[in-house]
Amino acid sequence: MIVSQKMVAEAEIICPQSIPMLDVKYHLCVAQEHNVKVEVSPTTPSVPIFGEVRVSSESISSEKSCFESAVNCSEIMKDPILETSATKFLPNIRSGSYAEIGPRGSMDDEHIRIDDLAAHLGFVFKCPMPSAFYGVFDGHGGPDAAAFIKRNAMRLFFEDSDLLQSYDNDALFLKKLEDSHRGAFLRADLALADEQTVSSSCGTTALTTLILGRHLLVANAGDCRAVLCRRGVAVDMSRDHRPSYLPERVRVEELGGFIDDGYLNSYLSVTRALGDWDLKFPLGSASPLTAEPDVQQVILTEDDEFLIIGCDGIWDVMSSQDAVSFVRRGLRRHDDPQQCARELVKEALRLNTSDNLTVIVICLSPIESIVESCPPPRRRFRACRLSEEARNKLRSLLEGN
Repeated sequence: MIVSQKMVAEAEIICPQSIPMLDVKYHLCVAQEHNVKVEVSPTTPSVPIFGEVRVSSESISSEKSCFESAVNCSEIMKDPILETSATKFLPNIRSGSYAEIGPRGSMDDEHIRIDDLAAHLGFVFKCPMPSAFYGVFDGHGGPDAAAFIKRNAMRLFFEDSDLLQSYDNDALFLKKLEDSHRGAFLRADLALADEQTVSSSCGTTALTTLILGRHLLVANAGDCRAVLCRRGVAVDMSRDHRPSYLPERVRVEELGGFIDDGYLNSYLSVTRALGDWDLKFPLGSASPLTAEPDVQQVILTEDDEFLIIGCDGIWDVMSSQDAVSFVRRGLRRHDDPQQCARELVKEALRLNTSDNLTVIVICLSPIESIVESCPPPRRRFRACRLSEEARNKLRSLLEGN
């Protein structure tokens, strides 16, 4: 969809609980039958509410000094069954999202935000627990593929909704959950192949986040990113599938593809995406461009403060740690994830991003834990210069002792 205005506002759909269990014909675009508030990606322009946010380099470096260096996702992806410190923790979920067209001529990003997934799907867990679902979709070759995935997200990603109701904290359930989500990406890819309204040269990256109780599952195909804030430290929950990422380059070349000047087959800047059937081999054949996602799971603990998921318009100009530190300062000021999302987009614009911008900030812990978990910055003492006479007196005192 081509949008002429610079600002794109979020739209809300009221989705009612009276719906029966999801079937394959359920579409998000007819969600008026529910009575649950669901926020999806923007479709109409509006006027900006907040001005540009500027942060001095001195304040950023001061905040960074109280944090550890960023942690790679491979260091945190442990077997959830082995994590026992979080057995009593349940996340307190609330979120905010924001999107802007940026310097582009059209808005190709889409997103979905559901803070209460069980109510949205119309079922009740045996034991009350938080459940939520979020997704960001960054289209290319036009907005159609991303818009299609957003409209059909619930049908595509929760075709096996009975699995969620059988929630259990064991390895077998978690493996089924991961396989189900992985299969959902492949189903979505096939749906785009069959969809007559979406060109075969159109595609979209996709990143989804599912929270069930203490379990966080992130699935990613493309260069959107999910970053967990663990006591101020950025923990990457996804990998950017770009030709510059060595494992992706190796995979592409082993399957007959090539990388030219940072582009897959001289055409695409990502190595995984839904759609783009002009670049994929016939159905059933492994292709250099694939829709199969990387899936990561982790057990949430009281150390986990919030999660940021966003399209590459954010990450092109900000590191994971920079974004985490920026949002963390915002939460400590006003405790509003919606405002944090808006401010993060404004900051990326200030840093001259060249893409559309979409971000969701998902709070997992109360603001009190965020405030207390970081000690105040150390005081800096200015060095003073002693006169020659003072230095001589000090030297004589020291020598005399």
